[in-house]
Amino acid sequence: MPAAPSPPQHLSGDAASAGAWLGSCAAHWRQTTVLLLLAGTDTAAVPGISAAGATPESRRWTAAADAELLLLGPAAERRHALPPLPAGVSPALIAHEVVSALGLDPLVVDLGAAVAPAVPHLQLGHAPARCLSSGQALDPARVRRLVALGDRWGRLLATKGPQEPLLIAECVPGGTTTAQAVLTGLGLEVAGLVSGSLLEPVHALKTDLVERGLSAAGLAGPRGTGSPDADPWAVLAAVGDPMQALAAGLVLGAAGAGRPVLLAGGSQMAAVWALALALSSPSSRPALARQVAIGTTAWVAAEASSNLALLLQRLAARWQLEPLAFAANLRFQHCRSARLRDYEAGYVKEGVGAGGLALLWELSGRSPDALALACDLACDQLLGSP
Repeated sequence: MPAAPSPPQHLSGDAASAGAWLGSCAAHWRQTTVLLLLAGTDTAAVPGISAAGATPESRRWTAAADAELLLLGPAAERRHALPPLPAGVSPALIAHEVVSALGLDPLVVDLGAAVAPAVPHLQLGHAPARCLSSGQALDPARVRRLVALGDRWGRLLATKGPQEPLLIAECVPGGTTTAQAVLTGLGLEVAGLVSGSLLEPVHALKTDLVERGLSAAGLAGPRGTGSPDADPWAVLAAVGDPMQALAAGLVLGAAGAGRPVLLAGGSQMAAVWALALALSSPSSRPALARQVAIGTTAWVAAEASSNLALLLQRLAARWQLEPLAFAANLRFQHCRSARLRDYEAGYVKEGVGAGGLALLWELSGRSPDALALACDLACDQLLGSP
């Protein structure tokens, strides 16, 4: 008789809350609502800032190509080719294998990607955010509209299925830099802790952009960080991106109404968690934190050149609440495909909800090895291997 699969890695949060959250999602995984939020930021055009496309120009269609791969799969004809990567393969491949096997039907939401996806989607914006170094990334009115829309939408989803998980995924080239900017603007010291798609995250470049953006917006403190008392609305407008605004609103609405929320990602979803708490009332924060979990990949959790564990600790210290966070057990060291084995060397690591969806795969009772095999076969299809 095969051994029972290992539980997901528990990265943060008290054991009782973690067990309750995992149990709820395991009981209702079939009813999970999956949202993929696409957005753009001109920050992605900064040379060397991201590997979500080998060049600034190719990063313009990354979100569209990933959404098409998620919905159509590796064997289908897709309008936008995946942008060339330094190594590895799009994490949308992992995401597709999970939603296909679990029978889930993701909704793609375009909040202003540089290129719209050629698959059915909900269009909620047409303009990427400005580069965060400007200190004017988003118009304040747009931020408030997106947060309010997310809040209403989240509450509506909760009334239709209060126990059904809501999984929020993202594709925002340059998004780990806007995540660092928002976290820094909220008063956290996170320079050097935030992951990224590059083999070695460009911490100095990210920190320089963040400091310039916060200074331009008048939000920088004496140590280059914002203030713990900073207005989260102002921080989000100054250095954020549209995905963060809608996702924070969804968290406020859905988790505030008692629906479990899985923020599928690493550093970017830590910023969404922080924004949701900063935008909520102090009395509502404990209940909110119990309903929300961050789910990422083992590659992000173990990355030597960033530190998700310490980042989560700083979130806990800032709000006196430990974020629930888990890492899926999916690994690719035994895959035939060299593109998948690149993940083990530190390339790509996360995106398009790969970590959270791999976590949901495990909560459905399936083994990480089975997912790795499915990805190996899908990679053959994608690359045209025999």
